[in-house]
Amino acid sequence: MSHFPNIAYNIVAIGASAGGQKPIIQILSALPADFPAAIIIVQHMSPFYPSRLAHILRRHTKLPVEQASGQIMRPGTVYTYLQDRHLIVDANGSLCLLESPKMNSVRPSVDKLFMSVGLNYGIRGIAVVLSGCGRDGALGMIAMKKYGGTTIVQDETTSEHFDMPLAAIETGKVDFVLTPEMIANRLSRLVMTESVA
Repeated sequence: MSHFPNIAYNIVAIGASAGGQKPIIQILSALPADFPAAIIIVQHMSPFYPSRLAHILRRHTKLPVEQASGQIMRPGTVYTYLQDRHLIVDANGSLCLLESPKMNSVRPSVDKLFMSVGLNYGIRGIAVVLSGCGRDGALGMIAMKKYGGTTIVQDETTSEHFDMPLAAIETGKVDFVLTPEMIANRLSRLVMTESVA
C-alpha cells in the first residue's frame, strides 16, 4: 500500500470479547506515538447500544483513534468497530462495514476481520486474540497463517475469559502467547524494527 511507510507490517488486527477492554487499553497505552501500522479492533458487544470504545481509547493512547466508517486506513491510526456490523479491510486499504449474516453467532466477527487481513495483506498482517468467550478468531488465525501473517494471543493468567485465546492456540497456528504488556512490546519490536527487504 503506497500510503504506508516502508515497514514490514501494515496492519495489526485485534479481536476480543468479554474481558477484552482492559487488555486492549493496556496494549494501546504502551505503544509509542510513532507506531506506524494501522490498528483495527473488533470486540463483541451488544448490538443495541452504540460503541463507545473509540471515546474510551482516546483517553489511553497517544495514537489517533477513529470509529470505522468506510474510510481508507492511515498509518499509525486505531480504528474501532461499529455495533452490529462486520468490519473487514479490502486490498485498497478501505474499511468496509457489512450487514452480512452473523458468524459464530456474532456481528462483528473477529474471524471475518482476520480472514480479510490474511487474504489482502498476508505477511504484512498481524492478528491478536484477547480475552473472550467462545471460539471466534480461531478460523481467522488459520487464515492468517495460510497467507503468512503473524499471530499472537493473550496468555491464560491475564485473560478474564480464556475461551477465545485457547481456541486460537488449539489450531496450532499461534506464534506467540503473551501478557498484554508483552504483546505491546512484541508489536513494537515487530513493526518498528523490521523493514521491508
